[in-house]
Amino acid sequence: MGAVVGLTFLFGFGNVWALAARLGVPALVAPLVAPAVDLSVLGLLLGIHYLALQGAPPAQLRPARRLLVLSSVMTLALNVTDPLLSGQPGKAAFDAVGPLLLIGWAEVGPGLLQAMNAVRERNNTHPTATKGPSGEEVEQYEPTPIQTAHDALLERARREDADHWQQHQRPISAETLRKRVHIGAARSRTLVATLRNDRREDLPNVRQHRGSAWEQL
Repeated sequence: MGAVVGLTFLFGFGNVWALAARLGVPALVAPLVAPAVDLSVLGLLLGIHYLALQGAPPAQLRPARRLLVLSSVMTLALNVTDPLLSGQPGKAAFDAVGPLLLIGWAEVGPGLLQAMNAVRERNNTHPTATKGPSGEEVEQYEPTPIQTAHDALLERARREDADHWQQHQRPISAETLRKRVHIGAARSRTLVATLRNDRREDLPNVRQHRGSAWEQL
């Protein structure tokens, strides 16, 4: 993705400079426009890459993806405006190739990275043959070191959440969990989201248990 951004920058730098000259932009400012946009695209791609591999939910990626699409559209506009004003639609279509690739990466990239990470973790599991109830061999997958570490971290988060609830009568926040367990912000938010989902799933069982106890009384 970084290579795509770099090639797009080299591809469109002359177009942006020509557009700036046509619009009467000062010579000292003209060469700064294209790098500002392309560096924004590169920074957003790297940030989305990191968050996607850390398992960040789509809601956290959405603002960065929107800004990435906006930056890519700005790159497209800067590349094709001068050929269109010069009456060269063929050149404008040619100059649109790089920015359109950026827009495509902005849309496909995060989901592709998450899918690649999921496949990698699944391929790291190793099946072991065990005997089933009827004597047949059944394949069971042993947890990988990554899964074991995640389970241990989730169990630690559950204990911290229970302690925090006893002390403050409210669920633990992602920031508090991050400081207590000494983990990254993205991972702490993922763990807190898992704790919230577990609590929502347990809520119907708790209500049913309370209802049964009330009926017995």
